[in-house]
Amino acid sequence: MPSDSAGFLLRGDRVGVRRVTLDDYEEISARLRESEAFHRPWIPRRETTRETFAAYVARCQLPTHEGFVICRADDGAARPVVGAVNVNDIVRGSRQSGALGYVAYASTAGRGYMTEGVGLVVRYAFEELGLHRLEANVQPGNGRSARLVERIGFRYEGHSPAFQLIDGEWRDHDRWAITAPESSTSRSGT
Repeated sequence: MPSDSAGFLLRGDRVGVRRVTLDDYEEISARLRESEAFHRPWIPRRETTRETFAAYVARCQLPTHEGFVICRADDGAARPVVGAVNVNDIVRGSRQSGALGYVAYASTAGRGYMTEGVGLVVRYAFEELGLHRLEANVQPGNGRSARLVERIGFRYEGHSPAFQLIDGEWRDHDRWAITAPESSTSRSGT
């Protein structure tokens, strides 16, 4: 899929999605600092340094990970970053699956940017990456995150006790998933 003049892989009505680059460090680290209270207790507190960000960008270039930023694009040009999305732990062969991760920022939350942007990444994962299944694992009590994936068409599949280590504590997660045939009838707005 060719990118447009603003470098977007995909574009919706108000946002565009492009790959994360080292040039995003300043803006993303500022947004994470501003959103620290908004992210608690769901996202671990950690300082993003140039080195850790470079390691993240390098990981997103491996065949097992994809990293994207969601940018406002409602005036035809790349505007501020409003969120980030990863497709992690990509497994090929008979599974063709990945785990979806995403982060919104406090200053732009609640405006529909993430619903549109994550929907675009889901479409990209199925159409361009050739995946069949995506999972999103959401901590119980994180209603905004659960509502986001539900709006896009994910279905609740179950509860996983002690699923992921976050801030030194094994935390439960609820499993949500979508498969490629479901994505074509989802309510992603794409």
